[in-house]
Amino acid sequence: MTSASGVLRTVTAVRYVTPLRSGGSVPGVVEADDLGTYVVKFTGSAQGRKALVAEVIVGELARRLGLRVPELVLVHFDPEVASQEPHQEVQDLLWASAGLNLGMDFLPGAADFTGAGVDVEPAEAARIVWLDAFTANVDRTTHSPNLMAWPTSGHQRPRLWLIDHGAALVFHHRWDTAAEAAGRAYDFRHHALGHHRPDVAAADAELAPRVTVGLLREVVAAVPDAWLVGEPGFAAPEEVRDAYVGHLAARARESGRWLPAAFAAREA
Repeated sequence: MTSASGVLRTVTAVRYVTPLRSGGSVPGVVEADDLGTYVVKFTGSAQGRKALVAEVIVGELARRLGLRVPELVLVHFDPEVASQEPHQEVQDLLWASAGLNLGMDFLPGAADFTGAGVDVEPAEAARIVWLDAFTANVDRTTHSPNLMAWPTSGHQRPRLWLIDHGAALVFHHRWDTAAEAAGRAYDFRHHALGHHRPDVAAADAELAPRVTVGLLREVVAAVPDAWLVGEPGFAAPEEVRDAYVGHLAARARESGRWLPAAFAAREA
């Protein structure tokens, strides 16, 4: 399990199983020295380190807010463990990713969410929409839901698990405009859970007060220094962490500026 202090467990890849080509980043299924199997996203992908930073911050925040996210771990990866991979473009990616990468616990038997055969409680749908609005996640749409349907103990039907948050936190691609982006309304029109008529106002009343500076510092602390060093405009990783905390704390205080209020209108 993830450390209660916010620091992710670290494992070492011992076998590269297969690449996953369903997304542009070409993650890979990897076996590690803790006997676990993980879907690993690599620092050498076109999306780069910031996608992994977003994965950690949003995934760990979601977990602490009570949503289901597969465990995240840091994965030491030596490209030699994938020397038998036959595709040159995958080999190039792996050799560019030597060192620390991000793994997500592989969910055996999980299926992509299609909207059918899954227990989706309205309150849970609202919390997910709220999280996506809060973190400006542009990639949980009807065409790319980034939700998995996987059985949970005590439930006969699969339940939702959240994956793939690398496209969230869009503000960190241009820190000079982050303050302006903080008040931008979230465009929910094609959200994967929009048809569940989520009460995002109720979710906001429940979740926003829980997003404290202390919680944000704990979540951001899970991001390795190596993924923050060299950020333009910042002298050290701790300055970058402070910028994430400051931006997200302000956003939590000012939810009226970005909440998708039209959901409430649709209810009426």
